Amino acid sequence: MFHHVKELQFNARVSKPDVRFAKLLLEQFGGPNGELKAAMQYFVQAFGCRKAYPDKYDMLMDIATEEFSHLEIVGATIQMLLTGVNGELKNAADESDLTKVLDGKAAKEDYIQEAMVNPHFFLVSGGTPTLTDSVGNPWSASYIMGMGDLTADLRLNIGAETSAKMVYENLMKFTDDVYVKESLRFLMTREVAHFQMFQAALDTIKPNFPPGILEGDPKFSNKYFNMSKGEEYKGPWNEGKSPLMGEEWQTIEEPRQHVKDTNGLLEEKSKGTDRSEESVQSANKKLSAERKTKIDEANAPKNGVMSWSVYEDSQKAKDHEKSSASK
Repeated sequence: MFHHVKELQFNARVSKPDVRFAKLLLEQFGGPNGELKAAMQYFVQAFGCRKAYPDKYDMLMDIATEEFSHLEIVGATIQMLLTGVNGELKNAADESDLTKVLDGKAAKEDYIQEAMVNPHFFLVSGGTPTLTDSVGNPWSASYIMGMGDLTADLRLNIGAETSAKMVYENLMKFTDDVYVKESLRFLMTREVAHFQMFQAALDTIKPNFPPGILEGDPKFSNKYFNMSKGEEYKGPWNEGKSPLMGEEWQTIEEPRQHVKDTNGLLEEKSKGTDRSEESVQSANKKLSAERKTKIDEANAPKNGVMSWSVYEDSQKAKDHEKSSASK
């Protein structure tokens, strides 16, 4: 159940209209890294863990709802930056000069040129926010990513927060309005906070690497193929032990010859790892059984009925009735 509070989470302000920056800010309203994408992604992901992982469900719904709040902040900011445009467009009988609302910084020809780049924003929306990115591409559900597995979804969310943070960082370079920057900095910082929340949640799931259930093939999980020639570099990505599995990196210096020598890698051998095919298959079966049991038990019907919610007051009343009847 949603309940809307009309005051914004952060008091967005602008010092003056700025049509051009309003168009740029659409990137975070209806773009692939924007607030609606984030809100819908976390909202959809939450359904799958309502019963089995109620703590993660709570977190995902909290963050999704906050992202809707951020969408409202972005929309309100865009609307304030468009102050005057909506009214002037409504003043059709007077054929008013839109250069007045552009604060003298752009000629009417420039406004028309902007409209040609994203005509929907000016001609169809009537000077209000639209669910598009900054060049007019409509918002799409294809932006939403979810795999139905928390170890994957939480990593996808960390990536989403990273992208959104960078967009806000870049947007701040294109406005001199101190009030707009104030709002952008708040929104950017909340991406940093959410990044940490998702990472902390991921860390509570053991094991959480590799994502999903199945381990990788021990013949290939620690091989580094040197696929380019020229100046060579060494680092923790190709020497020493792998950071998450603790396997010794094995560098294949001549990948082409190695592929030939191993019959297209079909005869590849495990090296630098304690894992074997037997241990991998055993671990796969064990984790599969554990995750299945957890989900099945959490979603099992109670008294032949599946119910999404338990209303606290109603449950207390039923418990009280049972207690009274037993006396």
